[in-house]
Amino acid sequence: MSGFRDPEDVQQALRAMTYFADDGLATAIFLAGELGKPLLLEGEPGVGKTAVAQALAGITGRELVRLQCYEGLDAAQSLYEWNYARQLLHLRAHEHEQGADVDDIYRPEFLLERPLLRALRSGSGAVLLIDEVDRADAEFEAYLLEFLSDFQISIPELGTVSATVKPLVILTSNRTRELHDALKRRCMYHWIDFPEQARERRIVEALAPGLAIEAAETLVAAVAQAREMPLLKKPGIAESVDWARGAQALHQRGLAWPDALRRSLGLLLKDQEDLLRVEREAERLLIGAGAET
Repeated sequence: MSGFRDPEDVQQALRAMTYFADDGLATAIFLAGELGKPLLLEGEPGVGKTAVAQALAGITGRELVRLQCYEGLDAAQSLYEWNYARQLLHLRAHEHEQGADVDDIYRPEFLLERPLLRALRSGSGAVLLIDEVDRADAEFEAYLLEFLSDFQISIPELGTVSATVKPLVILTSNRTRELHDALKRRCMYHWIDFPEQARERRIVEALAPGLAIEAAETLVAAVAQAREMPLLKKPGIAESVDWARGAQALHQRGLAWPDALRRSLGLLLKDQEDLLRVEREAERLLIGAGAET
């Protein structure tokens, strides 16, 4: 069960964690919990996919277990691994004993937990974040299928390890490659888009408290217009918040809002070509910021 009464309850709980979800995302989280399915979140970098798992861990009080995916990730790094050093010490300590059993080294105490196994063995349940799954090799998805279907892992030397309490699983993807259909079928799917201006303003105001109303409106409108430009890297929500905090710090030290916003653009844009392109449009983008001084 999700632990939530309905999608509106999800929104309220997330809002308490300063995460402002729209109706679609709140419904996806609710249904994933109700049906006991992993939740696959796709979207542009910076739209808040990873933060969903962090917020849910805070709401539920569960441990957040994170598996950061990358090219070459394999079972030993994601599922489990044997502690060869301890196994060798055990063998040496018992090598002169009659009837010593080699299989005795394959015991739970010699097992090293990697994120997937750790999430299964968490007695109180966990929030498992499988972050940027699209960065891993396609072969890695095969390791995930049993886990995502039955919340269990098969260890040849020990047997099957199943979850006592099913973890809440969040997978994120920036869609750098297409995920296999077998993986998608096991998940609830939701695409997170950049927020509309009203919602992004609430986010910025919550995470950059004290920001002037006019400055917040100008900043959010400027970010929305910047995302419509042919940039190499569109700014995400985290960049919007950083820009707000940076401009606020400069304003508190005497700079007018337009100058504070213009001089802190390096917090919003992380590419020289993007920065130059936006700087050329800065006067147009930042109209209205001077209304509050």
